[in-house]
Amino acid sequence: MNFDLSKILNKEQRKSVVDALLTPFSWGYGAGVWLRNKAFDFGLLPQEEFDIPVVSVGNITVGGTGKTPHVEYIIQALYRRYHVAVLSRGYKRKTKGFILASDNTTPRDIGDEPYQIYRKFNGLITLAVCESRRKGINELQRIDDKINLILLDDGFQHRYVKPKVNILLLDYNRLPFEDKLMPLGQLREPVSSVSRCDMVVVTKCPIGITPMDIRMIKQRLNLLSYQKTYFSTIRYADPVPVFPTQSQQLTSLQWLHQDDAILCLTGIATPMPLVRYLRQFAAKVKVMHFDDHHYFTRRDFVDIFKVFKKLTGTHKYIITTEKDAVRIMNNPYFPPAKRSCIYYIPMRVGFLEMEGSDFVSELVMNIDKQEEEANLTTMNDDNQ
Repeated sequence: MNFDLSKILNKEQRKSVVDALLTPFSWGYGAGVWLRNKAFDFGLLPQEEFDIPVVSVGNITVGGTGKTPHVEYIIQALYRRYHVAVLSRGYKRKTKGFILASDNTTPRDIGDEPYQIYRKFNGLITLAVCESRRKGINELQRIDDKINLILLDDGFQHRYVKPKVNILLLDYNRLPFEDKLMPLGQLREPVSSVSRCDMVVVTKCPIGITPMDIRMIKQRLNLLSYQKTYFSTIRYADPVPVFPTQSQQLTSLQWLHQDDAILCLTGIATPMPLVRYLRQFAAKVKVMHFDDHHYFTRRDFVDIFKVFKKLTGTHKYIITTEKDAVRIMNNPYFPPAKRSCIYYIPMRVGFLEMEGSDFVSELVMNIDKQEEEANLTTMNDDNQ
């Protein structure tokens, strides 16, 4: 006999049953993470520190905390001051080993997020992907000895490299003290791991966040005196055609009317912020969501355009994210006849009030401190 729990138990009861089933797995996962971190803390697992500054940008939760736009913000702020290299694992790429990004690489070669960064800052930075961050850093130094700053993309859990500056991103909508360890929640590490970072950025804050909200978050994080906390927001720009060779019909969402229609197409971890943003405007919004980093197949596009065809409106558009756009523009299955109707919405980081300049100043101070220490060590070695 088959039992349908949804017919026997209400929502709260079902949640209690699922929590009870997952709790032992969450405890086991937490024990494994604790042992691994202690092994690094006691030197049982090796950490390598490099002569040039390494800045890690990461998180302790699964899914989108806005890591890529924050990495882009740091690059934009620092590339004139340093010879910047970005090193990423290249999540869900179809290749292995160390790969240096070039004009011939694709999202399948290096991953969609590194490709997005490279495409935006091509000629201004060096970018590479490698599963082993230590090997990747050594290879970058061998390739270009002018590199004097490495940004480690999603490096908080990769403790084999000891960064000079550890930046931890926390999503305002999923703060760690309100979450639980996987698989019961979305935490990759316990809240106590926050103690390893130098700078915390609470991301995706609402524009109307109050000073009281900020004080309460700082109190609950209970950081040490040297750990700095900043608050950032996500800002969306005007739509950009995914295929720029086509004439642009939609230059501002403000021009949309009630009889227009949008198909919001996403393959990211947290699509709801974009969906909420689009629903502020006059057009009707239909949502199609795929898994994070999803590579669209020929069948996917058949299904997508079936839904798109059923939309009713004077003007119809497909709107996607910048990360999805880099996979779509390189996808051979996207029908050429439909290229004029698809756009992406660029996402930018904005810090609250004057915090942006404070964040950059603090980061530069920590980076330059390592360079001064390294120069002093070299001078002492020469004198000996």
